[in-house]
Amino acid sequence: MPEYETFRLAAIQAAPVYFDREASTEKACRLIEQAGAEGATIAAFGETWLPGYPFYLWTSKFDENLWHASAEYLENAVEIPSPTTDRLCASAKVAGIDIVIGVVERDPETKGTAYCTLLFIGRGGEILGRHRKLKPTHRERTLWGEGDGSSLNVYERPYGRISGLACWEHNMMLPGYVLASQGTQIHVAAWPGAEGEAPPPPKSVWSRQLLLSRAFASQAGAYVILAAGLIVPDDLPEPYRDWAYPNSGDSCIIDPRGEVIAGPVEGETILIVEGSIEHVRAAKAACDVAGHYSRPDIFQLRVNRSPHRRVVQMDDPSDADSVSEIESTDATES
Repeated sequence: MPEYETFRLAAIQAAPVYFDREASTEKACRLIEQAGAEGATIAAFGETWLPGYPFYLWTSKFDENLWHASAEYLENAVEIPSPTTDRLCASAKVAGIDIVIGVVERDPETKGTAYCTLLFIGRGGEILGRHRKLKPTHRERTLWGEGDGSSLNVYERPYGRISGLACWEHNMMLPGYVLASQGTQIHVAAWPGAEGEAPPPPKSVWSRQLLLSRAFASQAGAYVILAAGLIVPDDLPEPYRDWAYPNSGDSCIIDPRGEVIAGPVEGETILIVEGSIEHVRAAKAACDVAGHYSRPDIFQLRVNRSPHRRVVQMDDPSDADSVSEIESTDATES
């Protein structure tokens, strides 16, 4: 009988220190090292955990304070790489675990755009990669830019292949298929969390985090760490607490058949459960949606892997080559 690789999956459910990058980073590092001490192989945080989900966008109180909130939010965003990511990497190395953490990433060139980003960090303290959310939802579009196809990647780790998407990217269907085609085995579904009360949009919209995460697990034949955030209005500084809504998290871990095997949980906690590649193999043997359960003679998915480039410097030889390739392609297609 073969010996299958096993691993311990962890969902870190905790509230950041909203609007405070340094304090949130310090807390994240403590939680990373705690997850390592508790035996996790890979641990995940919720969507834009550092320095927090922009809950204030959903308020009906549009006034001057929103301008100040957005400026403060962008000021506390994270550049990659930076001293902030260095600290996260150092903690992952001390803990000896892989980390997937949602960060508000600030554009290093314009300094004026934030991205909803999942940062992948290896147990050796190195940045494996990042994924920028492809399509922010509704009011999120007033604050976050859009990612591109260059970050739809699966990362090979000693215990399995890992991937991640944020929130309603799981509703888009096609990004998940790209990750399934790369053989993802452990997937992080990062969410802002489940609301205790119903702000706009209604609670029925937000409760889909479990539905969509279970669907991804079943379709991809992969474990899913549903990592969700927390919001405790009373812990927020004024005037933000007046705009916030309670958010209980409801993180859980789902097996490759789509069954919940741990959680959901409320409050600050680290949820850990053991997984095995045996269960991944069995699920994919039954239904490998990008392999034997596909019909490439009928359906094919075309993905643009090129990073978005808004400015092309013509005095840069590499940029000139890129322009030539684009012009050549356009001439051929026309």
